[in-house]
Amino acid sequence: MSPRNAAALLCLALVALAGALPAAAQDSGAGDVFPFPVHQTVLDNGLQVVVVPYDSPGVVAYYTVVRAGSRQEVEPGHSGFAHFFEHMMFRGTETYSQEEYTEALKAMGADSNAFTTDDWTNYYIVGPASELETMMELESDRFLNLEYTEPEFRTEALAVLGEYNKNASNPFFFMHERLREEAFEEHTYEHTTMGFLEDIEAMPGYYEYSLRFFDRYYRPENVIVLVVGDVEPERVFTLAKQRYGAWEKGFDPPEIAEEPPQAERRVAEIDWPNPTRPHVMMGWHVPAFDATTKDTAALDLVSQLLFSENAPLYQELVVDKQLVEFISGGASFHRDPYLFTVTTRLRSAEALGEVEATVERYLQGLKEQPVDRARLDRIKSHLRYDFALALDSAPSVAVIVAEFLNLTGEPESINRLYRQYQAVTPEDVQRVTRDVFKESNQTVIRLAHREPAGAAAAGQGEGAAQGEGAEGGE
Repeated sequence: MSPRNAAALLCLALVALAGALPAAAQDSGAGDVFPFPVHQTVLDNGLQVVVVPYDSPGVVAYYTVVRAGSRQEVEPGHSGFAHFFEHMMFRGTETYSQEEYTEALKAMGADSNAFTTDDWTNYYIVGPASELETMMELESDRFLNLEYTEPEFRTEALAVLGEYNKNASNPFFFMHERLREEAFEEHTYEHTTMGFLEDIEAMPGYYEYSLRFFDRYYRPENVIVLVVGDVEPERVFTLAKQRYGAWEKGFDPPEIAEEPPQAERRVAEIDWPNPTRPHVMMGWHVPAFDATTKDTAALDLVSQLLFSENAPLYQELVVDKQLVEFISGGASFHRDPYLFTVTTRLRSAEALGEVEATVERYLQGLKEQPVDRARLDRIKSHLRYDFALALDSAPSVAVIVAEFLNLTGEPESINRLYRQYQAVTPEDVQRVTRDVFKESNQTVIRLAHREPAGAAAAGQGEGAAQGEGAEGGE
């Protein structure tokens, strides 16, 4: 935690914020947490257009939500294509080449980028509100008219392979990939957003498949245009009809296999080739995001109860006993059942048993004893104010709304979720902890560097006198 004076400043900031928020947001037990009006329309071709006027004079955030991520990659041997199109969408069209697109952004002083997740791909421009029409011209053109040759496709596919190889040098990336492979057997969450390595290596040979992927998923019924900032909703709707109206329907939803319940605990060991401290990652299957029941909210509260920096579990392992460098845990929101994941890096291999046992002890405590209601209420209040603090710019508001649009298609699901937070009781926390954190539902990945026998013997003879051990640093 921050020093005591920093904590005091934070308290003062929250008090000041409470005075600035709408009355409904000041009461942590009532009212909508999202304080801005939301305007929506659906074009004849199925394209959903969402506008959130926000006090950002002269600035607008233009987000395009494509509800296609690695979740939709159902064909064997073709994982990684949702992420691939995050790259490919910047290749240009007949009207705007890649260079012309970049120059147009520079001319209006705008920032443009994209990211891909398991469930969706997001493209955004942040720039002057006066250039909204130009932004929409650029974005609609590449979504309706993307063009790329086979050589360009191969070049970008090789760039994706380079990105994978760079990421794979990170133990956490490698562990996350292995965790999903072990925890999932049927669902497409088995592979990460990057995709299976063998599929990425084969990707340069699938030019024709890439055209079919784009034609299937980049359709108006599967896309949401979101504009946040200094805008008039009716003008946005009018421009959207002009620019996107000719986009033809054609989205073909994939059939995604359901993951069967896990029947027994799964454990995998990774021998990391380079010196590093031991790492542990644990995962438990959890329900899909749902803002109409208490489960999603209750699991989020479990994350705060156990893994926030002032939580007793965190304090014991990180601060008091100093057995780990850090520990974090939580379940990111997903459209289908996913994982509650705990990640930690140990200070020594000898601490492994105690660390895993400590996590289990605190989980067992939540199962057996209802959490103190006053503590639970403080966490709920913290989450509400933390959300309010995040609404500090047009892009910040846009990325929050975009995530919920991906999850449910409805901005109102933000308020529904926060009403569920308020409704969660100590008994709900107890129930969801018992349902999720079962031994048979757990997958554990352990990563460590093990010196070869010869190297270890040499180290004892040459390095022991200098204080060198087998536990090399990073």
